This record gives sequence, C-alpha cells and structure tokens, in this order.
Amino acid sequence: MSVIFAFRTDAGQPRVTPKPGVLMPGRDGRAVILIHGLTGTPAEVRFIAWFLNTHGYTVSCPRLANHGQPLHILKQTKWEEFYATVRQAYTELRADHDQIFVSGLSLGALLALLLAEEFQSGIAGVSCLSPTLFYDGWNVPWYHFFLPLATRTPLRNFTYFKEEPPYGLKSEQVRNKIHEFYEHADIHDMHDVDRFGYPFFPVRLLAELHRLVAHLEPRLPNVKCPLQVIQAREDDMSSVKNAQRIYDRVSSARKEIVYLEDSYHVITADQERGKVAQSMLDFFSGEAAHA
Repeated sequence: MSVIFAFRTDAGQPRVTPKPGVLMPGRDGRAVILIHGLTGTPAEVRFIAWFLNTHGYTVSCPRLANHGQPLHILKQTKWEEFYATVRQAYTELRADHDQIFVSGLSLGALLALLLAEEFQSGIAGVSCLSPTLFYDGWNVPWYHFFLPLATRTPLRNFTYFKEEPPYGLKSEQVRNKIHEFYEHADIHDMHDVDRFGYPFFPVRLLAELHRLVAHLEPRLPNVKCPLQVIQAREDDMSSVKNAQRIYDRVSSARKEIVYLEDSYHVITADQERGKVAQSMLDFFSGEAAHA
C-alpha cells in the first residue's frame, strides 16, 4: 500500500447514478442486512447473500452512500451518511419481517453494531466480519500511524492510499481478478468501481472512520443482542485485537468469536467464504430458534 497525492480528482467526472443495492426476497419472515466495507461494493458480500437467501432469508445489501460516485464526491461523505443508508435498509424491512439480523464487513461491521445499539429490540443478532476499529494488520505500512496527523490538516483533501496486493485476499484466483483492474487504475478515471470497488482510499475517509469509532466505542456496552465475530488470524488489514476488543466491550449474554485460518481481510470473498456463510447461518438460525 503506497501513498499518493492528487490535487484534482474531479476532471471530467460528473455525478453518476450507481447501481442500487441488492434485495433478495425470502420466504420465512426472517431478514439479514449485509453491509459492505468502506470504498467497497455489495459484490463483496454477494456469495454470503446468495447462501443465506437459499436458506429462506430475505437479504438486503445496501450500497453505502456515494459508493459508485467519482472519488471527489465519495471522499466528501460523512460517516453519518453511510449509517443513514443502513438505517433506511432496516426501516424498509421492519414492517414485513419478524426477525432482522445485521452483519457487515470491516467498516460495515461497525455500522452493524451501531444499528444494533440504536434498535436494540428490533435486531435479533449481529455478526461482525473482520471488524475494523483500527488498522493494525501485517500489510499496513509503518507510516500509517502518522496519517491521523494528516487528517487534521489540509493534506487530508489530497492524500490517498493506492491499493496493492494482496487486496485483503489470500485466494490467488480472486486476487488476480482484482489486480487486473487495480494495477492500471487511474485516480482520474473511476470506471468499474461499481463492480470492483475503489483502487484509491482517500485519507479524508480515514478521518471519518476515526469519527465513527469515537462515536461507537462508548456505545458498545449498550449492545445486548446476540453477537458473533468472524475474524481471520492472518488478516492483513485489522488484527484479532479488533475482534477481541468488540467481544470484550459489548454486553451480549450470548456471544462468540469464530477464527479463520486460511483467509485475509475480505473473508466474504476469500478462501473460507463457505465457512463464513455456514457460521453465519448457524448463528442466525440458532438465535431464531432460541427466540
């Protein structure tokens, strides 16, 4: 992961209309909200969505606010706007479903926890996938720890991370597909981000992640619904310390951590995605039966 500077990313890039999120109707009154990661797309959770839907769940995969827009629009987005997307997905499901579970990848896991904290009686369980309170994985560059300083200066508007292998993926097959797009990506041309996510991560959004974490952490003890955390031991972006911190701070009477031995950060699309999907199904089904 390298740092680049760009003073204009808006040349010739008007606002667009990204594809909407995904909604897969179910058949048994239970629903799951699946939230993709920051600068990602609903495609990140597509396999999990398909798997849960085949087992009867309605699955909603909202596209977070301004994801799919040109980079100069995305980087201006506040975390509250991302959360509003998730909140709307919950509101749309609430009237027609007896039980609603919520899950998210990376930043999506934090938004899932926030939803569980706000709607305590309305969320039947939350599954956090590679939750990211802080970046401390083995592939995070040493100078990353100085970047919070940049978020407090005008540099935050012009500084970007350039995504580099392994892209959070241990699977070479999936990684190569991403690499074909990311290797030749131009910060002034954001075509296909609707499919593959953004090759560039604005430091300005890192500041929003910090704001979200500062808002969420004092509220973690208010989370009382059943909790599952699924975490790769070799996560290249966020270590197991993130999972343990969440596990220790929530007040859920029933909670578990599932560790993966053959995946990196994007566990919803990596080599153990089947285990992730089955673990989530077992957790949701168990909590549904318990309720």
